[in-house]
Amino acid sequence: MAGYTALEERIDRVAHGIIDRAELRGARAGLVEFAVFVAKQAWACVFGFLLLVVIVAARLWYPDDALLARNDALTLAAVAIQVLMLATRLETVGELRVVLLFHVAGTVMELFKTAAGSWQYDPEGLLRIGGVPLFSGFMYAAVGSYMVRVYRLFDLRFDRYPRRRVTALIAAGVYVNFFAHHVLPDIRWALIALVLIAWWPTVLRARVLRTSIDLPILAPFAGVAVVIWIAENVSTWAGAWSYPDQLDGWEPVSIAKLGSWFLLMIVSVVLVTWVYPPRSSVEQADASQAERVKTVA
Repeated sequence: MAGYTALEERIDRVAHGIIDRAELRGARAGLVEFAVFVAKQAWACVFGFLLLVVIVAARLWYPDDALLARNDALTLAAVAIQVLMLATRLETVGELRVVLLFHVAGTVMELFKTAAGSWQYDPEGLLRIGGVPLFSGFMYAAVGSYMVRVYRLFDLRFDRYPRRRVTALIAAGVYVNFFAHHVLPDIRWALIALVLIAWWPTVLRARVLRTSIDLPILAPFAGVAVVIWIAENVSTWAGAWSYPDQLDGWEPVSIAKLGSWFLLMIVSVVLVTWVYPPRSSVEQADASQAERVKTVA
């Protein structure tokens, strides 16, 4: 299957060997499509899932008196996960470029936000820049890993996608506002309005197994923001970092953070589409027709 890594192609062949022998009709066919959809989503989330497991495990079982600080252990574990992703061909070198972009952009924001007091990390460990342990960048990299993997696993297509120059300006405004709202008026609601206007007509088409699903693109934007917010609650409970209102004891992250994560999704999508330009379903049909003509010839 085009777009899969070598390992994923082997898994795909095995899965098709099982599925294609079964007679799939009606409700059973729908259940299989749903199962494949869930499996692909889980496969796309593997980087973030493994990182979250490590963070929770460190909270539950990492000894307080260990010679290696917990933050340093988390950083080394995150590096090991990234190496594992490449070594097992779960992630391509091309995808790593996008992941590194997320890592750098996230670390820069972490340095500013911790200095501004928006949140803080335990002051332990040597593998850090200022007050920011290096594992924090991998949390943003996990979002980047999901974005690029879901893009190819579902062979995503985008109809009526806004001009990339427009999306770049909006994403730049979002990123700058993450910093500027500390000294200037916060314009996040205006930015959300711009996002709704720009992406409202866009339809995302995702290929599952035998069928494709069409969704207004704003729906998965919001859905992923909710998932990140849930992961954020788990991570702060596990002590990866703390917001000011969590210093005297953990409490759920404010629901207002969903707006921030929704806007982060915009920055994420724009970063990915500048490396992998969005393709429409018309382009997909033209490519498929060209391939059939080439095969016949």
